[in-house]
Amino acid sequence: MSRTLNKVMLIGNVGRNPDLKYTPSGIPVTSFRLATSETWKDRDGNVQEHTDWHTIVAWRGLAEVIHRLVKKGSRVYIEGRIQTRSFDDKTGNRRHVVEVLADNMLLLEARKLKDDDSFDDDRSLLADQSDFDLDLNLDYESEIPMGSSSHSNEFPF
Repeated sequence: MSRTLNKVMLIGNVGRNPDLKYTPSGIPVTSFRLATSETWKDRDGNVQEHTDWHTIVAWRGLAEVIHRLVKKGSRVYIEGRIQTRSFDDKTGNRRHVVEVLADNMLLLEARKLKDDDSFDDDRSLLADQSDFDLDLNLDYESEIPMGSSSHSNEFPF
């Protein structure tokens, strides 16, 4: 049996504020661009830099948390997996997209307090449901098309 692993861990800076949209059935989805950079010295001793831009996509409760917490310039840790998809653009050309489907996000900076310019000392800003009044206990089964499986424990795909 062949085993595979599709795991991505990125630390970078957000290029623009995340976009929050909803599917026709009301599921929230957000996307944003994340920059990761590396620097090195070339043979002549000059510092070189290369930046890669990644498209990050998050669904459901994580999408809403990201939309509320993450802003342009935020430094974040994203954990997820690579996803590829294809579509036809408005001119009929076939486009291929590589995205990171986020499973987890950690804000890696102190957040400013609302009343002044001081910073909150809590640097482990994992999402806490009570902080955002989000219903993270969503009914996922209503959004998953169920096949005609003879075993109730099997996934529909």
